[in-house]
Amino acid sequence: MEAYTVALAGNPNVGKSTLFNRLTGLRQHTGNWPGKTVELARGTYRGEGFRLQLVDLPGTYSLQADSPEEQVAGDFIAGGGADVTLVVADATSLRRSLCLAVQVRQLTDRMVLCVNLMDEARKRKIAVDCKRLSLALDAPVVATAARSGEGTAALCDTLRDTAKAPPRRDRWHVSYGGEVERAVAALAPLERSAALHRLAQSGDVALRDRIIAAQMERAEAIAAACIRREDGRSDRRDRRLDRLLTSRKTGIPAMLLLLALVFYLTIWGANAPSTLLSRWLMGLQEPLRHLLRGAPWWVKGALVDGMYRTVAWVVAVMLPPMAIFFPLFTLLEDAGLLPRIAFDLDRFFRSAGAHGRQSLTMCMGFGCNACGVTGCRIIDSPRERLVAMLTNAFVPCNGRFPTLIALITLFFAGGGAGWERAASATAVFLLMILFSVAMTWLSSRLLSATVLRGEASSFSLELPPYRMPRLGQVLVRSVLDRTLFVLGRAVTVAAPAGLLIWVLANVRTGDGTLLTVLSGALDPLGRLMGLDGMILLAFVLGFPANEIVLPVLLMGYLQTGSLTDYQGLGQLGEILTAHGWTGLTALCAMLMCLLHFPCGTTCLTLRRESGSWKWTAVGMALPTVMGMALCTLLNAAARLLGA
Repeated sequence: MEAYTVALAGNPNVGKSTLFNRLTGLRQHTGNWPGKTVELARGTYRGEGFRLQLVDLPGTYSLQADSPEEQVAGDFIAGGGADVTLVVADATSLRRSLCLAVQVRQLTDRMVLCVNLMDEARKRKIAVDCKRLSLALDAPVVATAARSGEGTAALCDTLRDTAKAPPRRDRWHVSYGGEVERAVAALAPLERSAALHRLAQSGDVALRDRIIAAQMERAEAIAAACIRREDGRSDRRDRRLDRLLTSRKTGIPAMLLLLALVFYLTIWGANAPSTLLSRWLMGLQEPLRHLLRGAPWWVKGALVDGMYRTVAWVVAVMLPPMAIFFPLFTLLEDAGLLPRIAFDLDRFFRSAGAHGRQSLTMCMGFGCNACGVTGCRIIDSPRERLVAMLTNAFVPCNGRFPTLIALITLFFAGGGAGWERAASATAVFLLMILFSVAMTWLSSRLLSATVLRGEASSFSLELPPYRMPRLGQVLVRSVLDRTLFVLGRAVTVAAPAGLLIWVLANVRTGDGTLLTVLSGALDPLGRLMGLDGMILLAFVLGFPANEIVLPVLLMGYLQTGSLTDYQGLGQLGEILTAHGWTGLTALCAMLMCLLHFPCGTTCLTLRRESGSWKWTAVGMALPTVMGMALCTLLNAAARLLGA
């Protein structure tokens, strides 16, 4: 069977990863924001008598190495690592995509241009003359719509034919003028294409600008000859929406309203399912004990009261809000709204001496801080990348959302009922989110002014077109890739954690159980912070995953109190109140939930991305110290006012 290697290159948001998934069958997340793919991904397409090994290069606007993504893509193509290079272009904004196509075409005669998103182009009344485009580039051009599979079979056949065709003497080139041509000749005996690539990577800014300007001029001429626009209604619609969502006056309020709507629906919709689920799961304890009736008491206690009960709490508390929040958040992402939120926050982060793209990585952190730290690779500057990594844990990830929602609903939702209570809880939750963003800015400013001083760099942020979300894919991706994945990780950690807590609560020493000894040792510090020792111990034991902090806390309380079951939020409130919780305790616990060391997965990710245990320790200590200081000050102020 014939086998060929195909390099996939293209700008962000042209559907390159969607095409990659369509051809290879791999499930790879395709976020609707720039720079999401920052590593090489590989997959295989099998046709009749041939096989294509596809390499998905990072999304890039140019082969000039201004970022790690551009460096990876340019070096792979220039190094001859592929038999054929497939450049994926956006039919709705072909002018922008053609600049990269011109650069790739200079490097190799084995290029195929895929004009993707033809379905959207037809909706926008944009016509692309693919035959004329093929003549202008002297390369095959195939029109596709990757989401529906239109044109993908013809594309693969074209890739095979191009890869197996004999080499030809390529006379296609861009005219640069005498100065550049003389510089190319001075780099002999390199081939002309390799010499131009070497010049574009060099530090000679004047020559480099001349090369880029000529490439853009050639791309513009090709686009003008091959694109016909009949109607601009979609563009006018996008511009009207952008005036609302990205202007200085209405951008931030619109962003807050969107987030408030997502949080309101999450809080309002999660209460009843959480209660019903907890009752059903807790009702299974007695049947489990009956199955283990011949086992020793400590086996039944460890398995049922320890492991099962903790897992049941995790599922009951986490599953309903995640099942609502993740699809809603994914809808915002799929519709193209998250880049607008990042645009609104760009000026805010730059004022802290950080990089504007930190707003994107912060949005990733709302889903998972480990993903947010990995996403910091899209930041070019090493200093600003490190600032973004060290401060990503200041925003709450999905693992901390259930704890925050539960405490807000119990202590700060007011005395109303129904939608009024949910609205009050949403307002408080939104304030906590804004507080976490403010603390992210403050910590970024602190790092930029002290240990990570330097000049802020510039960057480009693409605002993709608004798209109708694909509800089927959103549900599958949010439920399978996010909700069940995170829940599975939490359950995997919760089961041994529940066993550990049960052992600590049942193994006695001279001063009581191990659990009471450990919590008693932490109690003075906890009281100073407006908490207690058991709360601090829950945060420490919850280091493997933030999802289990609340279940660990309840497990610790239930081993020393009279309440033995958890039957929803009402029962949770009784448990906490019975152990001395007040509004101040809940507020301090929420602050510590926002501001404490990240989970074990995030810490390991931070170590891998920073390459240093020192910076990993800073990333753990910075939020923890700030959280402890704020709780101590808040508790001291409350005592003074009470006195």
